[in-house]
Amino acid sequence: MSDPVIVLLDLAEFCEATELSDVHVIEIVEHGILEPQGTEPKDWRFTDYELVLAKRAAKLRRDLELEWEGVALALDLLEEVRQLRAENRMLKQRLGRLVVE
Repeated sequence: MSDPVIVLLDLAEFCEATELSDVHVIEIVEHGILEPQGTEPKDWRFTDYELVLAKRAAKLRRDLELEWEGVALALDLLEEVRQLRAENRMLKQRLGRLVVE
């Protein structure tokens, strides 16, 4: 089986793909929403996962009129809900195998 292809975008490509200015991308990184590879903006490389995350963050900021701190918190909470739902589904499946009706 072949390894999955990982897309890496530099800052300019990432800004174009997300339709965000470099200033906004830098702010998103400073708030810990994105964690690009590299130490400085000129060296940053973003994955396709971070591309999706940035678009989601921008939508939350725009739709809910949140500051980046609020966006970071909202994304953390949404991820926690996703994880809890997945765990709940798994536990229900296990319980279903143990309970005899």
